[in-house]
Amino acid sequence: MKVGALTVAKADLPLEEALDFFAEAGVQAVEIGTGNYPGDAHCNLNKMLGSAKARNDFMAAIKSRGLSLSALSCHGNPLHPKKSIASKHHEVHRATVQLANKLGVREVVNFSGLPGGCKGDRMPNWVVAPWPEDHLEALEYQWNEVAIPYWKKEAKYADNNGVNICFEMHPNFLVYNPETLIKLREACGKFGKRICANFDPSHLFWQGIDVPSAIRWLQSQGKVIKHFHAKDSLVYEWNARVNGVLDTKHYADEPRRAWIFRTVGYGHGEEVWRDIISTLRMYGYDGVLSIEHEDSLMSPDEGFQKAADFLNQVIIKAAAGAMTWA
Repeated sequence: MKVGALTVAKADLPLEEALDFFAEAGVQAVEIGTGNYPGDAHCNLNKMLGSAKARNDFMAAIKSRGLSLSALSCHGNPLHPKKSIASKHHEVHRATVQLANKLGVREVVNFSGLPGGCKGDRMPNWVVAPWPEDHLEALEYQWNEVAIPYWKKEAKYADNNGVNICFEMHPNFLVYNPETLIKLREACGKFGKRICANFDPSHLFWQGIDVPSAIRWLQSQGKVIKHFHAKDSLVYEWNARVNGVLDTKHYADEPRRAWIFRTVGYGHGEEVWRDIISTLRMYGYDGVLSIEHEDSLMSPDEGFQKAADFLNQVIIKAAAGAMTWA
């Protein structure tokens, strides 16, 4: 395993300075945004697709610091009911898949997207309960008329480019838990193998999901996890006991929120993370754990350093080798 980092939190720095920061922090890989929600501060798609020299310089900058490139990230909503947004996010997704192919990167991280509840809607609609019945009608439309036809085409396109589409399971998108990820993967038929997971435990913790169990179940469906975000979250029971965990208050309103994102180790302790890492290895994932900093109580500098120090102590680096005792 390797410790990595999503470079977006250091978007204020030029690429080479950001890479210096991450190398000095003790990570071994980077994940770089190409547009949509992560922005493209460190990777301009048009420039990179149009110039072999730009691609070579890009990879040389990464490798010269002893780093590898784990994934390209273009989290967006290509299913958005506003065509202007959907089209832009789709174009960035397609271009990112093309660039991943040219760079020899197999993982592109994205969201599944979220349509409106029916034709004519202008805003996405996340359905969280089956009643009243019109919500089930909305789900039927979202899945069968929008999401499945779209991602079938994109799974085939990804396959043609030798790339996996790694969905981050995230509330407010159709794919928000293991069950919905596998539903979409299976619905994409022949090319569904290209629909994979960027496993981010922070979004699962606050939903009440047991993360090692989710890892085991997902991997039993066909080694689905192809990338991993090292991000934590913590539920504040004094608020959740009163109002539950569905919370629309701003992330900066930490004292009143039911939960917030935390740096790895500050939401769940070493024992939990040792179990997560051991379960990943046991069920076939030995790749990068890419730190994503969204802890509102820490600066990116401190958050990344603490996360890198923590993970470098608990990840399993070497192959297990033969069992000499059995």
